[in-house]
Amino acid sequence: MDKESESYRVFKLMYDHDPFSKHLGMQLKSIEKGSCVLQLNVNDFMLNGFSIAHGGISYSLCDSALAFAANSHGTQCVSIETSISHVRPVPQNGIMTATARELHKGKTTGIYEVTVTDENNKTIALFKGTVYNTGKSWFPDND
Repeated sequence: MDKESESYRVFKLMYDHDPFSKHLGMQLKSIEKGSCVLQLNVNDFMLNGFSIAHGGISYSLCDSALAFAANSHGTQCVSIETSISHVRPVPQNGIMTATARELHKGKTTGIYEVTVTDENNKTIALFKGTVYNTGKSWFPDND
């Protein structure tokens, strides 16, 4: 991972101002233009009444991966529509890895899919997101 790349610099700027992603313990595994891989360990405070990861945890992981992937081009993007399908449960101490990839990048909108897998590489959630590109640069002084 190139820590000098624009994609990483955008990630760092966003993550440094994202207390929620930090609180959940999301860790960056890779970032490049149009894609992002995040990982987190399922802790006891993330469990629901069935003693499995709350659906909001996988949704939050996907939402963050979407945001970092969409913004990786250097312009500010915000989600305008998202959806998730939960395929398998994740137990306490399970590991979730979210892989976001760009399907479409237009002038004002982009479409991304995020696949979440467990430590055995089994799919546990499928997420789709549409973003709006504001056209604002993350680094206006460099333009």
